[in-house]
Amino acid sequence: MSARMIVTIVVLSTVSLALAVRIFLINNDKEVIKASVGRGQYRISEVSEYASIYDCNGERLNNRTVQYKALINPNDVNSIRVFDYILDKDVFYNGMNGNLPFLCSVSEDAQNSDYVTVFKEYVRTDDSQLAKHIVGYTSDNEGVCGIEYGYSDFIHKNYEENEAEFSVNAVGGVLDGLFSEVNPADELKAGVVTTINLDIQEICEEAMESSGYTKGAVIVMDVKNGYIKACASYPEYNISSLVESMESNDAPFINRAFSAYSVGSIFKLVTASAAMESGISSDFSYTCTGSIDVNGQIFNCHKWGGHGELGMSEAMELSCNPYFIALSEYIDNEIFLQTAEKLGFGQETVLCEGIVSESGYLPTAKELSVKAEKGNFSFGQGKLTATPLQICRMTAAIANNGMAAEPKLIIGTIDSSGELTEEKYSKNERVISYLTAKKLRDFMMDVVDASNSMSKSYIVECAGKTSTAQTGRYDENGNEEMNCWFTGYFPAQNPQYAVTIVLENGISGNVSCGPVFKKIAEGITKLTY
Repeated sequence: MSARMIVTIVVLSTVSLALAVRIFLINNDKEVIKASVGRGQYRISEVSEYASIYDCNGERLNNRTVQYKALINPNDVNSIRVFDYILDKDVFYNGMNGNLPFLCSVSEDAQNSDYVTVFKEYVRTDDSQLAKHIVGYTSDNEGVCGIEYGYSDFIHKNYEENEAEFSVNAVGGVLDGLFSEVNPADELKAGVVTTINLDIQEICEEAMESSGYTKGAVIVMDVKNGYIKACASYPEYNISSLVESMESNDAPFINRAFSAYSVGSIFKLVTASAAMESGISSDFSYTCTGSIDVNGQIFNCHKWGGHGELGMSEAMELSCNPYFIALSEYIDNEIFLQTAEKLGFGQETVLCEGIVSESGYLPTAKELSVKAEKGNFSFGQGKLTATPLQICRMTAAIANNGMAAEPKLIIGTIDSSGELTEEKYSKNERVISYLTAKKLRDFMMDVVDASNSMSKSYIVECAGKTSTAQTGRYDENGNEEMNCWFTGYFPAQNPQYAVTIVLENGISGNVSCGPVFKKIAEGITKLTY
């Protein structure tokens, strides 16, 4: 017989003997029996769960982990029979030294015991949770960020309790035969329903984690209605070690999907839109020699010696900066800015209380009157900044034939009866013409179909655009850090989803972000088969 088994037997024997002596004394103490005439009630209750946060299919985004607590009466000799299931021995020993019933954490197997009542309690958040920056977390049971904060009042008004009530005598002992009502919590229907799809969220998080990059974000949007189907930001914070996350230099609490970045060549889609909306043909021709002089400032092409003569489609595929600088000279500044505004630049987006996507920075007409500033603007550099959400909204509008949907995160709330009250949103609006959107879609299909494309899939046809944006920040070796982007949609002929990815300190939009987009597009496509 092992030493551990001997110790267990000794502990069990000791506790059993103490219980027997206590029960004997209580049952034979006339003063106690007399005092029991003035007995009272003792109630135990703990919240089993507060209102959940659900995905669009009713899957829980939080309250996904269950823990178990046994209801233990220290005056019941059968209580010792659950000793092997006890997870918190100190709580058990302290409780057994008193008279009143208590709750103690036990393993899941305790549910199989005939000697004890076991309650379920849901762990609000833990490190296995998906969509951390969207769901948020609590501290001292109060929402700190995310939906937990924005819907805190609703969540705390909707909960279920485990409860038990006992008749007790004058000295606090449970009266024999009067083990009163025990009410396990009912299933709680109430909750906040989001647009997030749990399966798509998991695909995106796996794709980002396997990319090898530690900072960035991905967002997936339904092109028809603006529903955000997935949103992931890296690095994530550690729920079990929030202090450590707060002290991190990598700012894990920032939701990078809603933070403004320098944009780069993705903005060429806006420049092309403004040109075509102004009546400039997509056949507009320019000969790139490798650089362009703008009022004395030289802008170089990324290809030494230049691309030669280009039309708009070739310039988009090859991402030729001089072409778009030359094109922008024919675009009225006001029309240029209005097009960008219609496509969502320069505007913050309130997704719910406490979750706001930044406005970024859109230059003014006065700033664009400086020719070099307008040149920078034409290919997404200079003062311009935008969020991944704004870029994804623009992409969705192009994919949806020029009709833009308001980005949405919350579908509504469900009350205790299961009835859904939906949030109200504005209708889709036309931001560019059908013909302009059709041309842009053709351009984006050509980008993904290019021979060097790392976003091309043989499972689903896709369309997109890359960016490698300068940041003005340099590493210890003197190399400039780049924000790398990919934004696209799929299926190309019948668009359903827009996807935008940004990775900090990457190589290029094609090399760094292209494979991530491909993995996400293929993963989502496989969900439907």
